[in-house]
Amino acid sequence: MTLARKNRLRLAGVVCGGLVLAVAAARVQATAETGAAPVEAAVELSDSQLKAIKIEPAGVHLFPQEQQAVGNIDFNQEMLTQVFTPYQGRILKALVSVGDIVKKDQTLFTIDSPDLLQAESTLIAAAGVLELTTKNLIRQKNLYSQSAAAQKDYEQAISDQQTAEANLRAARDAVRIFGKTEAEIDKMVAERKVDPILVIPCPISGLVTARNAAPGLLVQPGSPPAPYTIADTSTMWMLANIPERDVVALRLGQEVSVTVLGQPGKVYTGKISYIGAIVDPNTRRVLVRSEIADPEHELRMGMLANFTITIAQPRRSLSAPENAVVREGDGTMTMWFTTDRRRFTRRTVKTGLLHGGFVEILEGAQAGELVATEGALFVANEWANSRH
Repeated sequence: MTLARKNRLRLAGVVCGGLVLAVAAARVQATAETGAAPVEAAVELSDSQLKAIKIEPAGVHLFPQEQQAVGNIDFNQEMLTQVFTPYQGRILKALVSVGDIVKKDQTLFTIDSPDLLQAESTLIAAAGVLELTTKNLIRQKNLYSQSAAAQKDYEQAISDQQTAEANLRAARDAVRIFGKTEAEIDKMVAERKVDPILVIPCPISGLVTARNAAPGLLVQPGSPPAPYTIADTSTMWMLANIPERDVVALRLGQEVSVTVLGQPGKVYTGKISYIGAIVDPNTRRVLVRSEIADPEHELRMGMLANFTITIAQPRRSLSAPENAVVREGDGTMTMWFTTDRRRFTRRTVKTGLLHGGFVEILEGAQAGELVATEGALFVANEWANSRH
């Protein structure tokens, strides 16, 4: 072949290749200008293959608008109290233990109190002085009536008797502060006998969560550790650390539901009572506290809990069973639609909330359209196999 002929053939190939590229580009441009959608993937199944799938219409479902978090159970610190002795003394008896349920005014422990002993001794002395001054007043009154005593002596006896009455009232009040009843005070006065045992009652009904009391232990008012700690467990706290991006949707009083591993299947209800004002600089989270009702006293401090917050009213949206949605390799969500229950076409959809086995369909489908649910992944695999 001559050199001239080779050059002519080469030139013709370049021209033909250029024409092919030009035609392809023109087709792409025409498609872009007309807005024509690309051809959807489609597959037709045989009767035997259809037995492996289930076809259902897309419907409407209520989707609760909720937020999930994980936290832990704690005592309601506003209903937890440390029980101290109001006066120093040595513990005689510790009557309850950790884990016991106690009632308000039930005796927790008793102490031998020198302060109580002193108050009761003053009471008995004041009662004796009053008795003496009363007798003296009666005697001075009789003498004065018979002009056998000076008026100033009679008036002094009246003053002494009134002072003794005031001292006795003060002494009774001092003993009453220690928790002694009027009947017990009257008995001390009548028998002239002191009772140095100070009874420490429970200020609230609840659960004994800590005990440091022991017979023989010297205790001081307000000195830690407290002999007893009592918690009212009719309500508990649920503490959760929420990412700062999610806190904007939370409000005080929003309803929450809580589940714990220790009580499977049971849901506890409550409301948000506190939203932290500080974001943890290390975790970028905010402390959220909820008050949970626990009338049966089933929750325990430290329990791990799942925390569901209702942030808005449920919304009614188009939905499909969860297994109808296939996640593709690029992260997009697709569903397989059919009109004749045999031939299926793939369509990209946009999903939203997930609840009760249903997924919210925001875009890409309409109510009533038939979709493959059980076996949707099988349909996708059949289409992928048909391409090879």
